[in-house]
Amino acid sequence: MTFTDRVDAGEQLAKALAEHAGVECVILAIPRGGVIVGEIVARELGAPLDVVVPRKIGAPMNPELGLGAVAPGVRVLDPELIEMLGVSAEYLEREIAAQEREIERRLHAYREGRPPVDVQGRTAIVVDDGVATGGTAVAALRWARAQGAAKVILAVPVAPAAVMARLAREADEVVVLGTPEPFFAVGEWYRRFEQTSDEEVVDALSRAAGSRA
Repeated sequence: MTFTDRVDAGEQLAKALAEHAGVECVILAIPRGGVIVGEIVARELGAPLDVVVPRKIGAPMNPELGLGAVAPGVRVLDPELIEMLGVSAEYLEREIAAQEREIERRLHAYREGRPPVDVQGRTAIVVDDGVATGGTAVAALRWARAQGAAKVILAVPVAPAAVMARLAREADEVVVLGTPEPFFAVGEWYRRFEQTSDEEVVDALSRAAGSRA
């Protein structure tokens, strides 16, 4: 199972979510690549599109190793890994503060002054272009629930089966098109998986907002 690109993945994901068309729902896409997928899903379901911006908390000397993730007002940390690596509370707070500043920067840049979409009482569908470890997805799901969403759904094209089992405990519903094994990286399941730019995210959100104006 391979997707041509994020647009193809979005079209296939939208079909799997077709029952939610017409329902009071909002698509919350995780930047950057998830916004390209999310734009297609939002268009097909006739739903508003917004972003949720979780950020990984990187380990000292190895930022690719996640100690957890944060979203606005939400912290999801791995206490066992933090203890095993001997990570200090000072480092953790400094890293969290840095990522929270980056979240604010991105939200300001991406929305271009538009207010966030209200998720209170609605079905929040969190969309990404795939899941690897699941840390940022957990933070995004918990953020959506904290905003008062009546139902929280995670929808992704591809993810490892073991990670999706964990995420199923965080969401009311999980929609995943494929759980191939072995799983090394999201990009291996796409023919084209170029890095998405901030400009592409801004353009996608602007188009989605304009289509509903």
